[in-house]
Amino acid sequence: MFYWILKAILTPILRLLFRPQVEGLENIPEKGAAILAPSHMAFCDSVFLPLMVPRRVTFLAKQEYFTGKGLKGWATRQFMRGIGMVPVDRASGSAAKAALETGARILSEGRLFSLYPEGTRSPDGRLYRGKTGVARLALSAEVPVIPVVMSGTDKVQPLGRVIPRIHKVRIKIGKPLDFSRYHGMSGDRFVERSMTDELMYELMMLSGQEYVDMYASKVKLEMDKSGNSAPEAVAKMRNRTRLAA
Repeated sequence: MFYWILKAILTPILRLLFRPQVEGLENIPEKGAAILAPSHMAFCDSVFLPLMVPRRVTFLAKQEYFTGKGLKGWATRQFMRGIGMVPVDRASGSAAKAALETGARILSEGRLFSLYPEGTRSPDGRLYRGKTGVARLALSAEVPVIPVVMSGTDKVQPLGRVIPRIHKVRIKIGKPLDFSRYHGMSGDRFVERSMTDELMYELMMLSGQEYVDMYASKVKLEMDKSGNSAPEAVAKMRNRTRLAA
């Protein structure tokens, strides 16, 4: 109930301030389970998408958002739950397994579950290689995957910024990807990679973003280690790969 109350309050505010433009809402089924697979530019992606989609959308959020102390901790916890977040312990060794189990439970209830295929925010606005979690979940739950492109959210909430800036946001929802031809092949890493690459191609075509065939998480580690920008880190990693070949 609180989800719908908060949605009724926040949606008009977001529409007034950020003038979000949403394309392709007709591609989201009126009922039944599906996975929404958005590109990831900023934390507020997880706020804009569920508020702009008529159906309830569930995202995962790190457990720390739900364990804060005092009034601030309570307010954060209520807000996260109110916008459809469920906690997952991403610091544990079984974080990926816990995330997929949570997603499978939500999908089994005929609901919409959203998972970022890149696994983390883009460090520079480009689209990075997808991880196979979305494909694995789609195979086990036998549900379609809907590509979603978020743009402008990185201007609303650049990395490290808590208070959002006023900037127009655009959401493009692509046609569902039907992977039923792969049903029964869960656990086949070649199938999962093929599905993931197909999804990332659709995201690239929807967004027009430059695609980088590297995991964003590894690029971020290189940035932290070297102090380089994302393009410099990518170039350094590519050069290292060429030298090792």
